[in-house]
Amino acid sequence: MINMYFTYLLQLSNDDYYTGSTKNIKLRLDKHQTGAVLYTSKFRPVYLVWYTAFKNKQLALKFEKYLKSSSGKAFRNKHLI
Repeated sequence: MINMYFTYLLQLSNDDYYTGSTKNIKLRLDKHQTGAVLYTSKFRPVYLVWYTAFKNKQLALKFEKYLKSSSGKAFRNKHLI
């Protein structure tokens, strides 16, 4: 089985967005929903807006970092949400 890594985008209950990456997207989303992730515990996710898979962790982390940059946020707003 091929190991995949995911970069994802959540819309939070305060209408803000959270960008993250993980190896196990289902487990990570469950942790967000139950409040186990500190950053999203106050404003729980409402929607999984978008996600994509990468063949290695470095690519997923690199794209997550890009989406958190100012040009990445512009890309997100134009193409992903």
